Amino acid sequence: MPKDAPAAATPPAPDAAPAYAPTGLVLVAPLLALVLGHVLSNALRTTPGIAADVLIADLGVSAEGLAGLTGSFNLAFALCQIPVGVALDRFGVRRVSITLFCTTVAGSIAAALATGPLSFLLGQLLLGAGCSGMLLCPVTYAARRLTAGQFGLWSGLIQAIGNSGMLLSATPLAYLIDAAGWRAGYGAGTLLGLTALVLVMLLVRDAPPPGPYPSLLRDGREVIRLGLSRPLRAGIVIAFASFAAGIGVRGLWGGPWLMEVKDLPRTETGNILMLCALAFVVGPILSGMLDRRFGHRRLVLAVGHLAAAACLVLIVLGGPSGPLGALPAAWDLVMFVAFALTISVQPLVFAVVRSAVASEQAGKALSAANLSYFAGAAVIQSASGPVVAAAGIGAGLLFLAAMLTIGTLLFLWMTRRRA
Repeated sequence: MPKDAPAAATPPAPDAAPAYAPTGLVLVAPLLALVLGHVLSNALRTTPGIAADVLIADLGVSAEGLAGLTGSFNLAFALCQIPVGVALDRFGVRRVSITLFCTTVAGSIAAALATGPLSFLLGQLLLGAGCSGMLLCPVTYAARRLTAGQFGLWSGLIQAIGNSGMLLSATPLAYLIDAAGWRAGYGAGTLLGLTALVLVMLLVRDAPPPGPYPSLLRDGREVIRLGLSRPLRAGIVIAFASFAAGIGVRGLWGGPWLMEVKDLPRTETGNILMLCALAFVVGPILSGMLDRRFGHRRLVLAVGHLAAAACLVLIVLGGPSGPLGALPAAWDLVMFVAFALTISVQPLVFAVVRSAVASEQAGKALSAANLSYFAGAAVIQSASGPVVAAAGIGAGLLFLAAMLTIGTLLFLWMTRRRA
């Protein structure tokens, strides 16, 4: 899944030596405590994908309503990107991460105790705000303590470990929901959040960076200006559709498609989504290898996104009312895994954006891309709700495929002179 890029804190320059370079457990233990937040974030944001049917029934909402409620997570996430980045520069990783964990725990409790749409909405907004910096905190902590070469290795490890949170919201969550209901899923999130909070309080030590501190208003204006600038527009456009499709499938409509349309039990659905989650962990590594070995970043991005859109179309074609007939669950398994692998080229958007600006603007440029990722998820995921309500889950998947295709074609058109 995409990175929570810092708005103001960026990795050290290649020739810069970190002020403090711990090794061994002095570095690893605090980092692992912080990375638990990213694991929790990925688990919580994808929980509705395996619990959508019972959430709809218990909250008394339609599929359209659930899409809007879960889209609020991404909206809060996007709105908090710049404030969190500035807070890290002003207050340091320890204070910010403790605040984020407290907010996330409050959101998990609110979601677990929700009795209707409004209380569940409150939970989603708190969860989105709390999770907004769960990748940003360990990445910033590592960036301030490691050389550029060391940081490259650790940033990849942080992303891979964090994405494993989607494994928790697959088969394990399916078993938990069948045994104790969907509220137990958010209860488990509360326990994990409290555990991580205690570990951060015990293990993470850092001092706030020295001033002068950036202005939130100034940084916000600069991020927006960069995002609208000509060098970044193409990356911003494809980012808007990219993460929206990934989280729309894994975090919302994938589970209902398998359970309601293909009539699979929740546990088998969880198994398929777990393999899909594994592909989301492996995919970014493979895309990075392709980029380093062959180059042609523009082509890799376009082919990956168009292939992901094709996978969604093929999933629908293999449904009960599709022209291919009701194909077996193995078809869905292959297509969901292929979708996850191909859409995982999306981290290369950050490389496209980073290469378009000077080094002193890198943090803000990455923040602009990250804002587009999560704003797109909020808008497109919410918009998929009315589509599903009107024409079914298959139509919702086709809608996501169409958004991916449009975003990719616009990206190709806007970068045609640079090809």
